[in-house]
Amino acid sequence: MRVPEISVKEVKRVRTQGEQLRLVDVREEWERNLVKIDDSIFLPMDQLPLRIDELDKAYKTVVYCHTGIRSAAVTAYLLGQGFEDVSNMVGGIDAWAKEVDPSMPLY
Repeated sequence: MRVPEISVKEVKRVRTQGEQLRLVDVREEWERNLVKIDDSIFLPMDQLPLRIDELDKAYKTVVYCHTGIRSAAVTAYLLGQGFEDVSNMVGGIDAWAKEVDPSMPLY
């Protein structure tokens, strides 16, 4: 199943313009402790089924991880749970650090 995707530059543009957007970080806690995108919701992939009610289906949701592989799986899962406006952030936080915020550490 191919999931909807959004580039890091498009995420940055949407956030800069003030549009409603929920960024969901599905990485592990140790990864989040290294680097994170401000205002993102931390919801580790393994906790998602138990905490899915913390996400509002009415919001445009963008899911990210380190490189975009885990977040693609989570995006597919959310689509299967009735979320309609959900996308995978291509390249994850790695692409964000390289293309949007070079001050971020890479790991």
